[in-house]
Amino acid sequence: MTTPSEGVVAGGDERRLHPWSWLFVLIQQLKSFALPLLVLLFTGRGNSWELWGLVGAGVLVLVSLGQYFTFRFRVDDEGIVIRKGLLQKSLRHIPFQRIHNVALHQTLLHRVFKVAEVRLESAGGMQAEGEMRVLSLADAHALELLVRSHGREARREAAPGETTSPREAQALLALPTSEVVRLGLISNRGMLLVAAAFGIAAQTAGEQVGDAIEYVADHATDWSRAYELGVAGSVLAAVAMLVFALVALRLLSVLLALLQYHGFVLTENGRRLSAQRGLFTRVRASMPRSRIQAWSLRESLTHRWLGRQGLRVDSASMETANDNRSLRDLAPVATPEAMQALIRHLLPGHAWPMSQWRPLHPKAWRRQFAIPALFALALTGVLTFLNGLWGLAALALLPVFALRAVVWARYAGYSLEGGLVAVREGWLDKSWRFAQVRKLQSLRLAQSPFDRRHGMASLLMDTVGASPFEPPLRVRYLPEAEARALRDQLAAAMEAAATPARTPE
Repeated sequence: MTTPSEGVVAGGDERRLHPWSWLFVLIQQLKSFALPLLVLLFTGRGNSWELWGLVGAGVLVLVSLGQYFTFRFRVDDEGIVIRKGLLQKSLRHIPFQRIHNVALHQTLLHRVFKVAEVRLESAGGMQAEGEMRVLSLADAHALELLVRSHGREARREAAPGETTSPREAQALLALPTSEVVRLGLISNRGMLLVAAAFGIAAQTAGEQVGDAIEYVADHATDWSRAYELGVAGSVLAAVAMLVFALVALRLLSVLLALLQYHGFVLTENGRRLSAQRGLFTRVRASMPRSRIQAWSLRESLTHRWLGRQGLRVDSASMETANDNRSLRDLAPVATPEAMQALIRHLLPGHAWPMSQWRPLHPKAWRRQFAIPALFALALTGVLTFLNGLWGLAALALLPVFALRAVVWARYAGYSLEGGLVAVREGWLDKSWRFAQVRKLQSLRLAQSPFDRRHGMASLLMDTVGASPFEPPLRVRYLPEAEARALRDQLAAAMEAAATPARTPE
């Protein structure tokens, strides 16, 4: 067996994980049981059955440690062979051409021990093909270079006339600290974190949370009466507290953005994109450009105030959208000019930004207005039943929703130019969703009863790796004949692009 001091090379002997691997496996397992253990220790809840459950969890930790102690891997000329298991053994061979991403993950503890967690990701897989927790940093980089070199060899075999030589990585986008601060101001990560913490607290200590809220409300009322603030003073005090809370949440969002995206650098080496980021926990992920299936360009109201945009991509792997080791956030924040230059660089031969946008059905605003209008009417009925005629004030939402629908329909549209199909939507929050036609996997027409009545239809376009948390690639509320013609045009282009004569990327 190869010793840890020897480098990872193709054709070498089997190798173990890093000698400190057991420590990181233990920490990972303990994280799963940290919350119930804290609940039992600090709230006094639970019974003997839950305690026995924790004992069983400890046994599972020992079993998992034994499994990782038996972990072995070897690199041959065709791929990576992983062998693991004590009582139930498994042997897995992962060909190099199946691996499209080698993700390196480093927490602060990883960096102290100079190790990294390595994930081998493939196209279309819900989980990583292989996960090595942990390897020395030198072994992790050597494994990544081996995968890349075999990828270049595979492309040379696919295109014998092409010469592929190693090149230095080219930086496409780098975010200084000022840009990361802007990203924090734009995002709502602080609000999400507070909401999650409040939900956990409500589940584990609901009575204590309720008592704390009641305590704060009582003291605020007593303070208002003691200083004789009156109604106007109480309102101003409440507004001041609200502003303070919003500022605190934004500062928390900035802190989270610095922790996650500090030192963000997007580089290109040949046809492979790589990104590394993180303040304490360093994450490094890469993927071939050809694995990008769809693009999402977003510009919220806060983006426009700061003159920025955000770009995400769907890749040909089915990693979860909230996995911070993925390369979905290709450009978390950048100026519109830098974003357009990046897209044009990564999509050579395609026109961006699109110039020929086609509108939706003339009555598309009615379709967008229908559901909010029904909600406003239902809310009005409930409030009128509870509060009498004062509930009719909710009808004031109808003109607001109607104006929103009209402005949305006026901006929304689609474009099909040079092998690129794009959809734009939004009002205050604008978004562009686009993909190469040859990357589309399926087309589907959808019609609701309301759509059939008004002679409109929606065209849904599916790609590999589409995220359920991103808006789907779809053109909504087109005239039915136009929707069918667009579907036929895209279907013909998809069939033409699927021919073997297409030059591989």
